[in-house]
Amino acid sequence: MTPPSSKTPTKIVSSDHLVSEKSAELSEFEYALIMAGNAFDRWMMRCMSAAGGKDMTAVEVSLLHHVSHRDRKKKLADICFVLNIEDTHVATYALKKLGTRGYVKSEKVGKEVFFSATESGKAICMKYREVRERCLIEALTESGMTNQAIGEAAQLMRNASGLYDTAARAAASL
Repeated sequence: MTPPSSKTPTKIVSSDHLVSEKSAELSEFEYALIMAGNAFDRWMMRCMSAAGGKDMTAVEVSLLHHVSHRDRKKKLADICFVLNIEDTHVATYALKKLGTRGYVKSEKVGKEVFFSATESGKAICMKYREVRERCLIEALTESGMTNQAIGEAAQLMRNASGLYDTAARAAASL
């Protein structure tokens, strides 16, 4: 790899041995994903804690919000598909913990198990929303980031997710 010149901006990466001459930007993007993923997980856990849901993991918070989404019963396979969770055991364990806390209930219909949020699960999601509005949305407004820029970043992340899923399938076949 060529050392950066005074005109070339420095690439901020976590693993310089992975930087490709074909796309150093991908290494920058991956480092940003790592940082954003960890920051987002920490945010979800702290926001939920402030809402009253102490000691919940990021997976549990994500699952609770998704199970509460549109107030519909959901199958485990659909939950995992939508949240891109490959290991159903992780989701099953987290849903069981949410059930123990009284936030999620399950119902067997035939051979399928459906999950839905309880009233206390819905209530804590609304408290989470209040904390989110107060802490995150206000910070967003003050940051100068526009909703359009955030929407474009979301599209980029969804596209990158597809790229990484395709690459993962290719790697699994090697």
